[in-house]
Amino acid sequence: MPDLPGGGGLRRPKYQEVIDALSNDIASGRYGPGQKLPSEAALVKKFQTSRITVGRAFRELQQKGLIERIAGSGSYVRGELGRGLLFGLLIPDLGETEIFDPICHGIANSPEAGDHALLWGHTDPRVTSKGEQCWRLCQQFISRKVSGVFFAPLEFEGEAAKVNRRILNAFKEANVPVVLLDRRPTATPERMRADLVGLNNRQAGFIAAEHLVQLGCKRIGFIAYQAAESTVEGRMAGYREALQKYGLRDTAEPAMQVGSDDRVKLSRTQELEAFVCVNDHVAGLLMHAFLSRGVRIPEDIRLVGIDDVRYASLLPVPLSTVRQPCPAIGQAAMRAMLDRLSHPKAPSREILFDGELVVRQSCGSFL
Repeated sequence: MPDLPGGGGLRRPKYQEVIDALSNDIASGRYGPGQKLPSEAALVKKFQTSRITVGRAFRELQQKGLIERIAGSGSYVRGELGRGLLFGLLIPDLGETEIFDPICHGIANSPEAGDHALLWGHTDPRVTSKGEQCWRLCQQFISRKVSGVFFAPLEFEGEAAKVNRRILNAFKEANVPVVLLDRRPTATPERMRADLVGLNNRQAGFIAAEHLVQLGCKRIGFIAYQAAESTVEGRMAGYREALQKYGLRDTAEPAMQVGSDDRVKLSRTQELEAFVCVNDHVAGLLMHAFLSRGVRIPEDIRLVGIDDVRYASLLPVPLSTVRQPCPAIGQAAMRAMLDRLSHPKAPSREILFDGELVVRQSCGSFL
């Protein structure tokens, strides 16, 4: 029997019963701003009706401005002041590492972003420790009751492992979902594993090294920071995989590193023809070190970086590098966050994007 208008002794429309029930639950505070409503399947079962009827009820609630529907995620009570959900950005390297600015824009401008808001947080300029700044931002986000946090773990700091573990524990205890950007904390316990969205570091290291091999290089080094962070390990693994594929010797020795003071430490460079650099910053440092010694690039030695930050093409010799698809990473991070809110008990996952080789003068392709 079709739904009929109310009045005149006729049965009230079923969709109106669903609307009234959900409206009362929202008004009473049972479902607060930003909170997810029961799924359509759950409401079909509860009201003994059809998906079409429940869908109509959701559409009318959305038109009234009471809820927000997110494709692939679910329906949520609309936030205060017309906003959707509030998400925190906990990125220690924001403003220092260029990839995070376009990633954050990708999050904010993703098709799924809707009316959701990003909370950048406030740090006290008198606090010089990055670890303490990260911890204070974590506490801010928990006190603001954000719906989730996008977190790029602290790295290359003596206290990084301890701080990252403390932050992940705090978010877990506060029931705040986390989506990691770019990297995982080193040796993350399984119970604290969060979703990760970033570059396929192994693939990036592989194509950088393979490109040099295909140019005829046989003695290729790898230069990185002294710390063995997850991004470094992944890119070095890809480099080694490429050398193994072509039967070449691995020359990624500990002597070829960049210290915390950005000083390049090199030995036996006269035996090498090329370098894969862990990122463009390291490539720039290495380039200046070579040029100051009268070593020509690419005539004497060839370089390939990873990331394709803005200054890569502006270095004294424009840098060949592997480009990160930063906007796409940001968009995927927002989708991953909404999926996590929809399926809080689902296993953690990794969403990794392949990099794209950008060829410029530093690799010698144009010789």
